[in-house]
Amino acid sequence: MPTTPSDPEPSAPRADAADPAGTAGADRADAPGSWTSADLAVVGAGPAGLAAAVTAADLGLRVALLDAGELPGGQYYRHPAPGLGAARPEALHHGWTAFARLDAALRAHVAAGRITYLPQHHVWTVVPGADKGAGEWTLHAVAGPEERAAGVRAAAVLLATGAYERQLPFPGWTLPGVVGAGGAQAMLKAGLVLPGKRVVVAGSGPLLLAVAGSLCAAGATVPAVVEAGAYTAYAGRLPALLRNPGKLAEAATFGGALARHHVRLLTRHAVTEAHGTDRVEAVTVARLDRDWRPLPGTARRIPCDALAVGHGLVPQLELATGLGCATRRGPDGTVALDLDAEQRTSVTGIWSAGETGGIGGAGLALLEGELAAHSIAASGRPAPRRLVRARARLRAFADAMAAAHRPGSAWTGWLPDDAVVCRCEEVPAGRIREAADELGARDARTVKLLTRAGMGWCQGRMCGPAVAALAGEEPAPDRRPFSCPVPLRHLAELPATDG
Repeated sequence: MPTTPSDPEPSAPRADAADPAGTAGADRADAPGSWTSADLAVVGAGPAGLAAAVTAADLGLRVALLDAGELPGGQYYRHPAPGLGAARPEALHHGWTAFARLDAALRAHVAAGRITYLPQHHVWTVVPGADKGAGEWTLHAVAGPEERAAGVRAAAVLLATGAYERQLPFPGWTLPGVVGAGGAQAMLKAGLVLPGKRVVVAGSGPLLLAVAGSLCAAGATVPAVVEAGAYTAYAGRLPALLRNPGKLAEAATFGGALARHHVRLLTRHAVTEAHGTDRVEAVTVARLDRDWRPLPGTARRIPCDALAVGHGLVPQLELATGLGCATRRGPDGTVALDLDAEQRTSVTGIWSAGETGGIGGAGLALLEGELAAHSIAASGRPAPRRLVRARARLRAFADAMAAAHRPGSAWTGWLPDDAVVCRCEEVPAGRIREAADELGARDARTVKLLTRAGMGWCQGRMCGPAVAALAGEEPAPDRRPFSCPVPLRHLAELPATDG
């Protein structure tokens, strides 16, 4: 884990050769192991969290911004570590101007004492304060490489925890050189490295086009983008498309980039197997029917030395579901938070913004963060109508996008019994099918108890959708007491009133 710089005395953020963004040392007044009080605690410093924290500070609130990352920006605005000496980190990003504006505002608010920025703080639970009638919340975190206990007490909480990538397993997906589509973006943005020289991009969703474009711009050859869905599925959502011309222009930009680099787009196709010994050397691609069942006689092999694959994103909800926040089923089949028009959850005092309310991209996340901050600061007054209307418009487009790329029900047809589903516990598909078909398991939880699928380090984030599909169940919200690993000493040190 990266080392956190620590100054003995509080200091204003600064821009220097080791920290061009000027934020890596911005919270030194609250070093790991301390407690902070605020009007609003924001969990996550991606687009939604940054927009919420900056807007809330603009509106006069004292804000604590906690983030697991070392630098602000989240997964979307991930950028190289200062030591890599990137001359133009913005070259690999879409919408970098918005991040640069928020980053500058964050530094100004930290310097003025309006925002306490706490990087490398993994929030593992949010609980009501000792006086449950006072509307105070306590956030417990694992802080810094030393894994010290830290926390924040706040009157309101905004959860902007983002999402993680949805993976549907296939034979060979554990080979070296097979990475997530979002993982390929992260390697390029944060590490300035390519997953390979000849990279097939596969799965489903608009992220694939962005990934392929970035890889080509960085010098990789992309022989094909293999999209399991069909873009004709957008035809039924024409009103939502026409209300968002900027999104159509964005898609045209991605399409133009692929055309310039002679990248072939294969729709209604999927990678059904990866081949290789020490690493991936080729993939088998097959055409799919409308339910994503591979059609016999359509398989072809494409040579490559890397595969970037992903089937969209899954909202990260552990903190929210641990609080009992209500959820809903999204058009893409994932579980998201049920939020009102001003980003309130069903739990009084808890707001959320960004991908937790359904996958919608950075533009929507920025707007929802701003909207939530206005709602929190308004003391009962309605949030600005322009934000509410813009949010509704972008959410409609996000729903159209989610429905168009929802996985078909028969994708498990490309999964033989010996294919690994749970990578952590090395559980094959056959054992999961046996639990469902012969041992009576009717849900993913029972399958987990019988096979250990989902009990590993990732806690089912990688295999959860696949296990649920093989068990014949829709993925369900998982309510946990902890959202990340916690040293036992933290639990032993908790006062009884905080437990």
